[in-house]
Amino acid sequence: MTASIISGKEVAASLRNEIKLEVQEWKDNVTPGLAVILVGDNPASRSYVKGKEKASSEVGIYSELTEMPEDISEKNLLDKVEEYNENPAIHGILVQLPLPDHISEKKVIESISPEKDVDGFHPISIGRMMTGKDTFLPCTPFGILKMLKYKDIEIEGKHAVVIGRSNIVGKPVGQLLLNENATVTYCHSRTADLPYYTAQADIVIAATGIAEFITKEHVKDGAVVIDVGMNRKEDGKLCGDVAFEEVKEKASYLTPVPGGVGPMTITMLLYNTLQSAKKFVNKDKR
Repeated sequence: MTASIISGKEVAASLRNEIKLEVQEWKDNVTPGLAVILVGDNPASRSYVKGKEKASSEVGIYSELTEMPEDISEKNLLDKVEEYNENPAIHGILVQLPLPDHISEKKVIESISPEKDVDGFHPISIGRMMTGKDTFLPCTPFGILKMLKYKDIEIEGKHAVVIGRSNIVGKPVGQLLLNENATVTYCHSRTADLPYYTAQADIVIAATGIAEFITKEHVKDGAVVIDVGMNRKEDGKLCGDVAFEEVKEKASYLTPVPGGVGPMTITMLLYNTLQSAKKFVNKDKR
């Protein structure tokens, strides 16, 4: 068996085309607006922000970037977030992480209005997700769910093993799979005998942050393997958390790195921003 590849580029392109068409349909009512705040000059963050700006422009979403120096005070940053909270032309607010050590990420995330929390990180958004309420879902986990559904991969009744327990990927992706009626097991760095659990899984979500950590011994024949990792090897090449060449001979579906989960994150941010704009229009009509 050789795994079928789930191309995030393909899924993202399809979704972005749908978003672009819907933005056009709504143009007489609203232009979705996304505000991005970048603090400091982290090269990875800057590259990611540029990607968001380019993607927003391509689908017709208005994007506004505020750049702040590394030594900006926490109060000044919070004041800028509040300014965007009050701005009716802005429907989504994203503060690019990580932030400098003197600024509380928790305080900044909680300062964003839940109605504009298109990253899905606010505690209210997380609480709504946990209880199955309508909310903005975290972009990377949401993108993983979209990839599975794009390929018509059955989730209900399947055993999903999530390796990783971060608040950004591991915990929320497990909850989204649970909401789709999967049976979910969480594993992490303290899990004893990891292959015992992963080898039972119908769906494996690898979010360990360790290059090529998941090998063929972790995967049963026919499993679906989603690789969330993005690591750089000593030779400079990118790789995921999964040993791709090994695992592709056992899995039924497998995501590549790069070109797998990565393109979905920005796509779901665009999706959430559009949904937010539509909610604001519908609220104004009441």
